[in-house]
Amino acid sequence: MNDIKNENERLTLPFVPEAVIVGNGDFPSHPFPLAVLDQAPCVVCCDGAANALADSGRVPDWIVGDGDSLSEENRIRFHDRIHRIPDQETNDQTKAVMFLLSQGIKRIVLIGATGKREDHTLGNISLLMEYQQMGAEVVMLTDYGFFIPATGDKVFAGFPRQQVSVFNFGAIQLRSEGLKYPIYDFHSLWQGTLNEVEHCSFHITAKGSYLVYFTYEPKA
Repeated sequence: MNDIKNENERLTLPFVPEAVIVGNGDFPSHPFPLAVLDQAPCVVCCDGAANALADSGRVPDWIVGDGDSLSEENRIRFHDRIHRIPDQETNDQTKAVMFLLSQGIKRIVLIGATGKREDHTLGNISLLMEYQQMGAEVVMLTDYGFFIPATGDKVFAGFPRQQVSVFNFGAIQLRSEGLKYPIYDFHSLWQGTLNEVEHCSFHITAKGSYLVYFTYEPKA
């Protein structure tokens, strides 16, 4: 799995991150995403997210965007780290993913992608499925849990009573072993919510893609 050092040894990622992308949503406060951020070999900020990162005492390796959301101080301070991509058909999160892929970096963790505006939150989460199709391995961390996009048969690490939701993105023959409630070919996003890990892992089989959400804490 991974070698991220964190206070909660139950929490693991499916890979060792090669880079972290910091979005311009809510900057994380939970210890796990902060631990992943601090141990990342490369940190890329989506434009104005560099302001929050700098306020936390950290420094970005790259800033992707047009730089318009940066404070004047940080625009000057990080002028040599700004990678401008003028494309208006993609958001800054996608630009950051594409930039890392162009550098040969595929194992990417996203933080700060949720919070503030709900439309941005929904858009950023849904884009995880596109990044998977682009060849990236991605995980999105929030202050409450994390999202992993997947295709086909997968084994996921977990812990007893960890809460899990499975969102179907067109998969068929969707089945599971190791979850409290059986899953099936869900037609609505709410149908796969509020499931639970029974032991230390679970197995999903499917033909097609789906998105799995994991909580940091077990159900009380």
